[in-house]
Amino acid sequence: MGKLAVAALRAVLVALLAGSLFVQCVMVPLLAADMNGLKPEYAHLRTPILVIVVLGVVTAQVVLVCVWRLVTMVRRGTVFSTDAFRYVHLVIGAFVAAACLVFALGVVLAPGEAVAPGVVLLLGGAGLAVLGVALVVLVLRMLLAQAVARDIEAARMQAELEEVI
Repeated sequence: MGKLAVAALRAVLVALLAGSLFVQCVMVPLLAADMNGLKPEYAHLRTPILVIVVLGVVTAQVVLVCVWRLVTMVRRGTVFSTDAFRYVHLVIGAFVAAACLVFALGVVLAPGEAVAPGVVLLLGGAGLAVLGVALVVLVLRMLLAQAVARDIEAARMQAELEEVI
């Protein structure tokens, strides 16, 4: 990975992390204040929605930090090692958690008439899409495992060759 690509990716990661902190520190309190004026029959939705939003932002932050660490490993040439799996597992877990949060939001909003049924259906589709991203990362993890195994095997064969020579 070239220096320009790494720098560009890190700039994007910093911007996204700053944006997520802005959402946590500014937007969530504003959303909470706006939700104080809910109709009494929808007041019970305030806390679950706020918790889901905050936890959703946390899952995004976990992914951003793990991608930063993986980019650092790529830059150092150590990404094809067992240490990378820790971050990949965290990314997969964060995406699965995010999918569960989207489904939970759909469940919270489904009863009653707080939102149209189409919105709940859209949330189900979005949750499925996020779960699909987790599965794509799982496939990439399998590719990483194959690359690490081949790298270890190549190192072993190189050591044997050096012994013979």
